[in-house]
Amino acid sequence: MSANEKDLIVGGQAVIEGVMMRTPNAYAIAVRRADGTITHTGARLPKWSDRLPLLKLPVLRGAAVLVQSMALGIKALNYSAAEAFAEEAEAAEVEVALTPAVVAGEGDFAGITGATPGLIPVPTQSRPEDELKKGTAAAVGSIAFALIFNVLLFVVAPLVLTNALFIAAGWAVPAGGETTPAAQVQTTAAAAAGTAATADRAWYARAYDSVRGYLRPVRPSVSFNLVDGVIRMAFFLIMIFSFSLMKDIRRVFEYHGAEHKTVFTWEAGLPLTVENARPQPRQHPRCGTSFLMVVMLVSIVMFSVVKFDSLLYNMLTRVALIPVIAGLSYEIIRLSAKKEGGFVFKLITLPGVWLQNITTKEPDDQQLEVALVALEESLKLEPQPQEAAATPLA
Repeated sequence: MSANEKDLIVGGQAVIEGVMMRTPNAYAIAVRRADGTITHTGARLPKWSDRLPLLKLPVLRGAAVLVQSMALGIKALNYSAAEAFAEEAEAAEVEVALTPAVVAGEGDFAGITGATPGLIPVPTQSRPEDELKKGTAAAVGSIAFALIFNVLLFVVAPLVLTNALFIAAGWAVPAGGETTPAAQVQTTAAAAAGTAATADRAWYARAYDSVRGYLRPVRPSVSFNLVDGVIRMAFFLIMIFSFSLMKDIRRVFEYHGAEHKTVFTWEAGLPLTVENARPQPRQHPRCGTSFLMVVMLVSIVMFSVVKFDSLLYNMLTRVALIPVIAGLSYEIIRLSAKKEGGFVFKLITLPGVWLQNITTKEPDDQQLEVALVALEESLKLEPQPQEAAATPLA
């Protein structure tokens, strides 16, 4: 391996019965079919920043790379599902059942590769060989589904639950400001007078009023956002752990481990063989789970600064700030990754490394072989030094 080759930062993600690997300018997907053979495909990556120079700016580039990674990740899932289930679908002449899959991969810490763990729908039917070219509509639909699901689970639900918890526990600061003693007395008297009137109302009316009471807007504070962040993190951990108990998802996690071992083999400058990959660690500090941990922390700070005295406005703001939070998190990881192995980088990535005890499992030699093929094929598509030199810089 030459010095130039060794400088290439590679990464990827696990897919169904396979691995997608990315180099700076290309990607390749390798999948083991039901008959035991390994099929693969790949292509060079378009550079969005060449078409839109604004995407080279800090924060914006992180958001753009995240979108590109999600689109490529879902297309890779479509391809892998089509290949892994091709013979079964042809024999039974039925559609493949819709199954959740976790996209887990290397974090986009150097602007090269990335993935977002979450709930992604696997395609319900096999697709042709050129899925990667014709699957744009399916990818857009899958991304929309994933975004809606993740917004509801990780933005709306934690915010509503935190709001209700602060009201129930008496920690809430009313959105309109501090409640004066006189206002408190007036509110208490009004509540007492209304008790008799509401007692005769239907149970569903009383339930509706109770829910409305817990949804009164609470002024967000640092403590409010910390609780919100803890609930969000708890949802994420429960989701990941629940997925790990599923047989099909465990297979994906095993390929995730194979991907990490392959990346470590490349970074160590060793020949890409199963024997060299087998003893490598399966927890990698640049995994996308580390990126998600940074996103959680950045969101707590951001939501403490940008806030409104309205539950609806706070909800909409949190959704609108997702690209900004992702971009800021990307920049933090990118800066820390320049000194990979340093204290700051280890501190930032440590929670993600711990989480990989769930999201990665020990792969077998056949799974390692698939990951190695994916990396080898992506490296073949990477421009050679003389080719890159001939290409003018943007």
